[in-house]
Amino acid sequence: MKMDKKILIVAAHPDDEALGCGGTISRLAADGCQIHVVFLADGETSRGEHANIENRDVAALRAAKILGLQSPVFLGLPDNQLDSLPLLEVVQKLEPEIERIAPHVIYTHHGNDLNIDHRITHQAVLTASRPQPGSPVKSIYGFETPSSTEWASPETALAFRPTRFVNIADQLQKKLDALKCYEKEMRPFPHARSFDAVAALARLHGASVGVEAAEAFSVIREIVV
Repeated sequence: MKMDKKILIVAAHPDDEALGCGGTISRLAADGCQIHVVFLADGETSRGEHANIENRDVAALRAAKILGLQSPVFLGLPDNQLDSLPLLEVVQKLEPEIERIAPHVIYTHHGNDLNIDHRITHQAVLTASRPQPGSPVKSIYGFETPSSTEWASPETALAFRPTRFVNIADQLQKKLDALKCYEKEMRPFPHARSFDAVAALARLHGASVGVEAAEAFSVIREIVV
């Protein structure tokens, strides 16, 4: 973990950042990295009369403080409807934020999640951070989102196969504390998006690489200069 890096998390919805890489965010922040987050969709409008965008945004601000994030950016695109927009429109919303932040590393969704917003977010990140000469983005990592990544069809070559693991044994509780800000999005165990299941997944990933708890990522791009 290098201290001179600017990190950007591009997530479809508020809560995805904590679910997918909350422990890694906390560790990077403790290491002195400057970490930003951009949320593409509001996470609420698909719920109709039950939608409460303001409460979801407040939850994201609280979680950001726990994890050590800079103030989140909310692009406010429609929830679970990113596929109704031209990809170009989504990219044009995201590109200015990437240019402004100039991150060295981007974390975003795995590209074959069940959730359509996650898939579009992945595509938008790759398009908006094309490896052109002079681009500051040197690494892009894909995170898994419980109750989306593992629910996608296994009958594809694009199933989530992590090749990068971050030890979050000391940050697992911070991840769970951040998820408490999104308690309305959590479910009782044995749902995949429950506190117990999230902790169990971290311990499973940790055990697979010989540590107490870990978050797992796919390496989408990594440029060594």
